Amino acid sequence: MLVKEIMNSDVIYCSPEDKVSDAARSLKDNDISGMPVVDNGNIVGILSEVDLLALLEIPEHGDFWLPSPFEVIEIPIREFISWEDTKKMLSDVGSMPVSKIMRYGVFTVSPEDSIEDASHLMSRHKINRLPVVENDKLTGIITRGDIIRGIGNL
Repeated sequence: MLVKEIMNSDVIYCSPEDKVSDAARSLKDNDISGMPVVDNGNIVGILSEVDLLALLEIPEHGDFWLPSPFEVIEIPIREFISWEDTKKMLSDVGSMPVSKIMRYGVFTVSPEDSIEDASHLMSRHKINRLPVVENDKLTGIITRGDIIRGIGNL
């Protein structure tokens, strides 16, 4: 079975200049977990829920510590300041361009590739979707779910 037989030709995508908040809304509204980032018909990256969630990661405090009596007074103030910084950071994230968080170096397949080749590429690189490219232009997308459905219809 070939990729072109099971790929989705109606691809939801965004551009590198789109705001992160708009891209996140597009993922939600279309019930998808990732999409290609396209500039003038060419794929320049890929954006996934994982990339969006990474924006919310808070650096871990390495070692375990017990506060001194003076720190007990200071901790609520420090936590308040940290929370205010976090709120500001989250509001700034939405206006950031997709190009700041998208992944570069996208793996792609051709419509003429077999689904076995696509599946192998996904498994080897631990990715969930592959843009389908023909003549350097995006023509579709294939996901792990598409492959499973294709195999189920054999």
